[in-house]
This record gives sequence, C-alpha cells and structure tokens, in this order.
Amino acid sequence: MAIRLTYFLAISMSQIYSVSIFSPSFLFPLLALALSTCPPPADAAANSRSAPSYVDVDVDRSQRRVLTLDLTRPPNDVWDRIRRGFRIPDITGNRVFDLQFSYLGRPEYLDRMFNRGARYLYYIVGEIERRGMPTELALLPMVESSFNPHAYSRARASGLWQFIPSTGHNYNLTQNRWVDERRDVIASTNAALDYLEDIYERHGDWHLALASYNRGENAIGRAVERNRAAGLSTEFSALRLPAETRDYLPKLQALKNIVAQPEIYDIELPYVANEQLLVTVNAPVGIDLATAARYAGLSLGEFLAYNPGFNRPAITMPDQTLVAPSDREPGFSARLDDFRRSGKGWRTHALARGETLGGIASRYGLTLPQLLQINGLLERSLPPPGYSLLVPGKGVDLDDALAISELLPASAHAAARAGVRIAPDPRARKVRRGGKAKASSKTTAGRRGKVKPGTKAKTAPRSAKKAAPARSKSRR
Repeated sequence: MAIRLTYFLAISMSQIYSVSIFSPSFLFPLLALALSTCPPPADAAANSRSAPSYVDVDVDRSQRRVLTLDLTRPPNDVWDRIRRGFRIPDITGNRVFDLQFSYLGRPEYLDRMFNRGARYLYYIVGEIERRGMPTELALLPMVESSFNPHAYSRARASGLWQFIPSTGHNYNLTQNRWVDERRDVIASTNAALDYLEDIYERHGDWHLALASYNRGENAIGRAVERNRAAGLSTEFSALRLPAETRDYLPKLQALKNIVAQPEIYDIELPYVANEQLLVTVNAPVGIDLATAARYAGLSLGEFLAYNPGFNRPAITMPDQTLVAPSDREPGFSARLDDFRRSGKGWRTHALARGETLGGIASRYGLTLPQLLQINGLLERSLPPPGYSLLVPGKGVDLDDALAISELLPASAHAAARAGVRIAPDPRARKVRRGGKAKASSKTTAGRRGKVKPGTKAKTAPRSAKKAAPARSKSRR
C-alpha cells in the first residue's frame, strides 16, 4: 500500500514540477520512504490465503473519464483518435495498479509493442470507428499477442487477435497448408470485430463481452447465471473466474491508462500518422515472397510483418493479395506487373501414386531436404496421392525461397498446427535387432501413411454471410 501511495504521489508531483517519475533522483527517495515507513503486517500471508478469488477491480460507473482533449480540433494522430473514442467504463483497483506498474517497469517491451502496433493501428481504428465500437478495442491485440502477428499459444491460438482454429473457421478465416488467415492482419481484424460484436449483443455489456473473448461466451454466460440464481451481482467484478480471465480486463485498463496520458509516465508513443499506411495489391501467381519483398524495398522480416498469413514461401493460387506500406505502392505494383508478364514463377506438382519425394526433388533440381523445407514437411513424410507440392518453375531463385522459408511459421511444426499432419512411415520407427531405426526418404506416395484431417473444415466464401459463432466452452 505504501508503494502504491508513493507512486500516486510521484505522479502528482511530477505534474506539478514537470519532472519524470522515473528520474532516479526523484523516484528513489520516494520509494525508500515508502519501504521504511510501512512494513507489511504480520498476518498478511494468512489474510491472503483466506481471501475469495473474486476479481480485484472496481467499476467506476458514476462518472466517465474526463480526458484533456481539445475536441474542437482534428486529431493529431491515431493515438489521439483512440483516446477520443474511449467508451468502455473504467475499472480501478489494486490489480490494475500492479499491472500498470509492471508494464511501466519494462519500457523496452512497451516500446517494442507500440512500434509493432504502429503498422496496423490505422486500419484497425478505422474499422472500429466504422462500426461505432469503442476504440479501446484497438488496444486488445496488445493484451492478446503484444501486436505480434506470428504469436502462437499452447492452446493453438494464432495471430494478432489469437483465434483458435474452430473460432477462426466459424468466422471464415481460411486455414490450410498455404495460408492461415488467423495471422492475416486485415482478415483477422474483420473477424475479431465481428466476433466482438456478436458477444456484445449476447451480453449487452462490454466487460462481459471482453471476458467472453478470453474465456468463451458460454463459460461467462454460466458464471453470470450462477450469480443471478444466488442473488448476486452479475457484473464482471463479482464473477468467479480463472486467474487469466480475472486479469484480462485489468491488463487492458492498464494499457488504456498509459495510452491516455503517456506523458505522465514518461512514455513516448511512436507517431502514427492519421493517414492510410497500408495498401493491398494483387499478387501474381508464382511469385515467391522474397522476390516480392525485394520489389517492395523491404527486408524479409519486415515484409512478413505486413504479410504474416502465408505458410509457403511462394504464391501459387490466384486472387491472393500482398500488403505493403502505402508509400511503396507505385513502384511495387509496377514490378509485380512486370513479373506477371514474364512467365516466371513457382508452380505446384500434384503427387501421383507411386511417386517418391526423392524422385520429385531430383526431377526439379532440388535435394530432398530442400523440397521438405519449401513445403514445410517433416522428415519421412508420406503425403497421399493428389497432395500439392511447391516446386520451382521457370526463372526462379531457389536461394530466395529457401531464405524466406526459414522465417515462415510453415515449418514442420506450423504445418501440423494448420491442421495437416503427415503421418510417418510406421516401419521407419522399428528398430532392427542390433541396429538403429531405419529411416527411408524414398517412400512411395499412397502406400503408407495418410493426411490426418486435424481441424480443417469447409468455410463459406468471403462474400457469404458470416456463420453463427460456435458456443464453445472456451476460446483458449
């Protein structure tokens, strides 16, 4: 408590004297005073063991946040637009303070997260405003993925908005060996806002909607009904919830507080111009992502940050799009058009019955490890007849494709995550008497092994009406 009081005192004094609260000469004496004057009570541990596991937050519904914003002028940047659209009631309490203090204690992490988000915020905020939703939701990817589109959880949630496979399918996000739209920034943002609209309509309360986004709408619905049956409050702060969900809203509130008044905490947000920063262009069939990155004048890592949804290093399907910074669009589009007219590019090879992966690799001038790497396959893979393999066509640069394939999540593990597991040769695991397990790469397609379906399901066309959300037990 003393540290908390000291912290709030530091904030007040910093505003009066225009001194950073993180200046050593300013902060250390205050912390020393707090630690020396208020030792913890002897029975603190006992009290903490007996405390109920409710959410340690208070909802301030009596008055709305008063922001020091001049609404008579246009917004300075995207952060200004976000502040103007705050509409979710604030929560307060010790847990909000603790998480806010934890974020502020890691300025490098905050800086990295804010800078990653700067690429995507203009689009996200624009979609939120178009739908009339609270702009706090633009900060939700910070809680979910730290604005890392390649984030992947143990529960198989992926992308900025951390969709699990089933919810992604319900909202028409394509997931296969070639693409995973849960990682695609534009597709996943639209799906996430659709989902948030649906669960808000169900609960009629943004706190419960956000808790449902983390825990699952049915789980939160049951918690609400339990409290209602017991005559208790049905607000978020009164529900019994797992620790992760209890912390979900306080994390968002802590980040909201920092974004609302970063100058108080000596935080400098990266400038995000109030203008379109992303542009989408049609991708020519056959182009590899490394060549496209070179055409856009971006490094491989930066290009993948704009185009994180691809599982393979080349595009072999029509109607795919590439995303690039808007200032690169004219030259980028012109070079893509030149490539389209050149007739160069990668192609696919449908595996025929009796063909071996080693034979196909030799046919296209590849080694077997190169063929496996480009296609995100495991060693001793046994794809069935009809399985589409990515192979080089006319005038391609193999080194480029190999370089970017090392950065793609469509390695062997990511291919499995996308719902495609290639069963190994059962006989390759047998250990001969007095020897090691024999592993043969020259297996014949269609005779052993099969593709396990995983979670793949049919999805409606992008133009179709979105499917009703599955009321699963949990998102996670």
